[in-house]
Amino acid sequence: MRVLGIDPGLTRCGIGIVDSTGPQKLVMAGVGVIRTDPDASLEFRLLELEKEISIWIAKFKPDVIAIERVFFQLNVRTAMATGQAAGVALLLAAKNGIPVAMHTPSEVKAAVTGSGRADKKQVAQMIKRLLKLKEIPKPVDSTDALALAICHHWRGVGNARVAAAKKKAIKKR
Repeated sequence: MRVLGIDPGLTRCGIGIVDSTGPQKLVMAGVGVIRTDPDASLEFRLLELEKEISIWIAKFKPDVIAIERVFFQLNVRTAMATGQAAGVALLLAAKNGIPVAMHTPSEVKAAVTGSGRADKKQVAQMIKRLLKLKEIPKPVDSTDALALAICHHWRGVGNARVAAAKKKAIKKR
């Protein structure tokens, strides 16, 4: 199974592809960060995200897209930007008939490190170890995207039948 993890953000949107080659065998197929110009107007920033995420979908053909669910943020402006970026990813998933899984930050941390309270450094170290990487991907948004993909591999596999049914239903439309 191939999972595209997306850590939504308007200025920096982390994106990572993780393949499962067997039980507990994960391989990174791609990682990056989509950046938009903070001085550009919102609609053009969203358009840039749409263009770049579309390229990743076309290139890697994921089976599932795992997106971070915005659970709570004190800064309303940041929460809105994150939600808008997530909306672009959700729309593209629907347009391409790809099932979506939403995971909260604490679910991702717990799946990757064993603790829902792990800090970003602990998550990054586990990503390096789990994917057998020589170094931690930078910036942290890319590491978070890989963590989302890994979380889905480990927690979303039980939903494989549901995801397949959703994909089949979307294609019938």
